[in-house]
Amino acid sequence: MADQGSRAGARRRLDGKVAIVTGAGSKVADADAALVGTGRAIAVQMGREGARVLVVDRHADRAEATRRQIEDEGGQAAALTLELTDPASPRRIADEALQRFGRIDALVNNAAAYAPPRFLEITREELQTSIEVNLIAPFLLTQAVVPAMIEAGGGSVVYISSVLAMRGPGSGPYAATKAGLMGLATSLTNSFGPQGIRFNCVAPGNVDTPVRRGLAASAGIDLSSNRMATAPLNVPGDAWDIAYAAAYLCSDEGRYVTGVLLPVDGGSTTRL
Repeated sequence: MADQGSRAGARRRLDGKVAIVTGAGSKVADADAALVGTGRAIAVQMGREGARVLVVDRHADRAEATRRQIEDEGGQAAALTLELTDPASPRRIADEALQRFGRIDALVNNAAAYAPPRFLEITREELQTSIEVNLIAPFLLTQAVVPAMIEAGGGSVVYISSVLAMRGPGSGPYAATKAGLMGLATSLTNSFGPQGIRFNCVAPGNVDTPVRRGLAASAGIDLSSNRMATAPLNVPGDAWDIAYAAAYLCSDEGRYVTGVLLPVDGGSTTRL
């Protein structure tokens, strides 16, 4: 698969802005090295549109690969490696962005933990990890960056949720924590709207990523035969589709959009 990031053209809607993207590294698909995850696509697209990007990931090599891609394309980026479950991480991330770039305008909470979809066998530890990575970390990181956004005169926070929080089978802990992000966005929309900060959720559908291919392979699912079975649009989605949605919500073009759950799913949520 070729890099599809150029579909957005040369628009630079994020000039002058500073963005933080968590989970911004990417696994590499064995059969398709050009295939990227949503975090890398979001970070790269932010860079393409003019933002200076703090790339956050738990894997140093993946974070550096994303940083290099942004800089190779003429953008500005820095990489930070840490565990989001570390209580010190939110403050470290905010301080790094401010030290490197002087302000914070956008935060995309993309990092996620996915527990196996076997409800009766899920352990307390697996449930706790999902809660810590998918809900507590975005909550605390939002706390850490909101003061800087207020000082900057406003900002945009995007939570990457999932259509699995809305419909269909899947991991119980994953669905529950991803649904919790919309409750958080709704609350914060009303708390910080007067300060010019917007909070939205993007809910990806069955987009093609290395993680999805790996999960499908472990479950014995042939994606080539069922990739588009549940979506009205007869085209496959990929990580860049999520990146375009996040970039729009972080840009001034999305200035009047807040408190929204935006499915990017080819229309799959319109079907039972």
